Amino acid sequence: MTIPLGAPRAGRARHGLVALGLSACAFALAHGRPAAAAPVPPFPELLRQSQATAPRLVEAKANVRSAEGLAEQAAALPNPSLGVEVEDIGRKDAGVSRRQNTYSVSQPFELGGKLGARIGVGAAELAAAQARQRQAVEDFAYDLAVAYASAEAAQARTRVLGDDLARAREDLRAARALVEAGKEADLRAVQAQAAAAAAEAEMAGARAELAEALAHLTSLSGSPDPFTDLPASLLARPIAMTEPNRAAAPPAVAAAQADREVAARRIRVERARAIPDVTVSVGARTYEDSSQTAVVVGVSAPLPLFDRNRGAVKAAGAQLSAAEARLRAASLDADGAWRTALTQANAGAARLAAAEQAALAAREGYRLARIGYEAGKASLLELSAARRALTEAELARLTAQVARLRAEAQVARLSGRALFEDQ
Repeated sequence: MTIPLGAPRAGRARHGLVALGLSACAFALAHGRPAAAAPVPPFPELLRQSQATAPRLVEAKANVRSAEGLAEQAAALPNPSLGVEVEDIGRKDAGVSRRQNTYSVSQPFELGGKLGARIGVGAAELAAAQARQRQAVEDFAYDLAVAYASAEAAQARTRVLGDDLARAREDLRAARALVEAGKEADLRAVQAQAAAAAAEAEMAGARAELAEALAHLTSLSGSPDPFTDLPASLLARPIAMTEPNRAAAPPAVAAAQADREVAARRIRVERARAIPDVTVSVGARTYEDSSQTAVVVGVSAPLPLFDRNRGAVKAAGAQLSAAEARLRAASLDADGAWRTALTQANAGAARLAAAEQAALAAREGYRLARIGYEAGKASLLELSAARRALTEAELARLTAQVARLRAEAQVARLSGRALFEDQ
């Protein structure tokens, strides 16, 4: 979840507080004790911890284990059958029973390469599950980084708006002093009071957004304890953009390639199923009237008169066409996303540098405006405008930091390299 800086907050405050409360209460009910609050660990540590706790990653690992079991099962041979037949029950000739007992063992033999085709599909499905797991890990790392940065930005926003509230209250104090000294009209004090009230409202909204961002980070990482504070910084990490190696396919493309291979191997399986299997049986028949035993041998095979599996072969071919279309779409999307990510990463670095310069200039502008106001050389409106410009510049710097990190995380995800591995 991304917390857009400066977005409307109507209803989001209640939603954020409710989400945090529900998360804490659910854990307390499940474990029979109050939920313990915890600070957010540094991002690399949180990413490592999430490998065992994040529901998305736990599901991906379970899918791989399922594919391993199916691949193992695909190599199993058909089981033999034991048969017992009793004939001429109750038939007697001159008082001697004519009953015959036949005991046999039947073994099906798969023809047409069914076993090899089935093993190939099992191996391909396992490779596809592993590819999807790698994609899930890369996507999760990206989402966790964005959620971490959004929570850090929300926390920094409370500090920025807290400083803005302190400045607004100081402006109110100065305005009241000038009004009492007869240097300003009462209207200026009223305007300063309104500005301070607006700053308080902004601060309350920022606290609610921070609670929502921390609750989302808690649920995304699967942490048993709700996060309440984020002491380590991810936004302040230095930019280290390097040209990654595009030789390896992006995770989404690799997963699509694996799915295409599965679909191609399934055609071979369906074609092999059209070839009849042969069942060979060997047994012994006993005759009670003579106490003799004879060997019984049999061979059976179905006649493919009505079912030649043509529909299944046709469906498998259509699934292969669909898989190839998805692969082409994934490749095109990856190429477009790659170009966009590089452009956004380069633009994000430039935007952040400009935003930092603007924040420095705005801070100096507010300092000069305040000096001028206290000296009677600047109006309250000029001071309020300088204060708002400073707050907006600092919030814009936070927005630029989040955008830069999002772009860098996207480049890392598309290139398949570890996210922020230098930290």
